[in-house]
Amino acid sequence: MTVIVGLAHDNRVYLGGDSAGVSGLQLTVRSDPKVFRNGPYVMGFTTSFRMGQLLRYAFQPPHPTGDLHRHMVTTWTDALRACLKEGGWARKDGDQEQAGTFLVGIQGHLFSVWDDYQVASHADGYAAVGCGDELALGALHATAHLGLRPRARLTAALAAADHHSAGVTGPYAYASTPKK
Repeated sequence: MTVIVGLAHDNRVYLGGDSAGVSGLQLTVRSDPKVFRNGPYVMGFTTSFRMGQLLRYAFQPPHPTGDLHRHMVTTWTDALRACLKEGGWARKDGDQEQAGTFLVGIQGHLFSVWDDYQVASHADGYAAVGCGDELALGALHATAHLGLRPRARLTAALAAADHHSAGVTGPYAYASTPKK
């Protein structure tokens, strides 16, 4: 239960995330953020705080080279799989490996990584994951042509999900890729 929102703008990627830790009907407000920078990458996770901790502190993402989408699908994902396995998080269902869902930004490009390690690139320049994703996507779409700064758009999307989803709560945290 969560919402992570991402936005590509002016060759940077901006992420925002809520603070909900949900188990059944219990909600805990977490102080460890779901969005963060790891080297030149910015990431925001759902699914598991353990997975997020591995992404933030154990994962050493390879430096991008060549075609960025190809890099993310191959070299980057191979390194991710190894990190999650070593950290005890990766799961196996039959012969298929599974992880969790999160957003990643690098070099002005926003990607979603799904639980089957699929890497999605977003034509709209924005994305959301988590239980509040549809609410947040509506807000990101509605604010696309209003001339708002990235953080204001992310806040509007987070607030929409927070208002309408029981699995989302503030405070909100933000992170972005480094300035060039």
